[in-house]
Amino acid sequence: MANRQEILLTGAGGQGLILASIVLANAAVNDNKNVVQTQSYGPEARGGASMSGVIIDIDTIEYPKVTNPTVLLCMNQASFNKYMPKVKPDCTIIVDSTFVSGSYSDEFNVQAFPITRAAREQLGREVVANMLALGVINAATGLVDREIFRDSIFKMAPKGSGELNQEAFDLGYRLYEEGTGQDIGVSAQTPQ
Repeated sequence: MANRQEILLTGAGGQGLILASIVLANAAVNDNKNVVQTQSYGPEARGGASMSGVIIDIDTIEYPKVTNPTVLLCMNQASFNKYMPKVKPDCTIIVDSTFVSGSYSDEFNVQAFPITRAAREQLGREVVANMLALGVINAATGLVDREIFRDSIFKMAPKGSGELNQEAFDLGYRLYEEGTGQDIGVSAQTPQ
């Protein structure tokens, strides 16, 4: 992992992205890294835009906002259309193919995984798609030690759901390791 990682988790309200960013930040702190977590969401509790940023660094973090994402997660088409044009080609881009689709050029390397569908079909609960996404991201990037991450998930998950959330995280790893995702190239001009 490079010294500094700037992660944007984007999607719709109700997808659990803010909780996911808090869990990620907590795991990084427990892995002895410096961390800043920020969040933004629309006035709607569910369905409105949701974005959360996490900066992880071994050095001091002097500005708390993500300005140069190294990792971008898009859990819906609207967030993909909005944030994709703002990243550089070397950004790790993970999309939930349950909700994000398209035919794109090869300028960017995008990994598409059926995150929400896998949570629904393999775990019986869409609500854990956020932790499944964290598993995919961490498998792809190695942001935090896996066992430290799992411990943070268990401790921070809503009461009684720690094991299910850990299972979702592990399923994310399996999806990534099995290559269940599809590489789709993306041009700077994304469909609107």
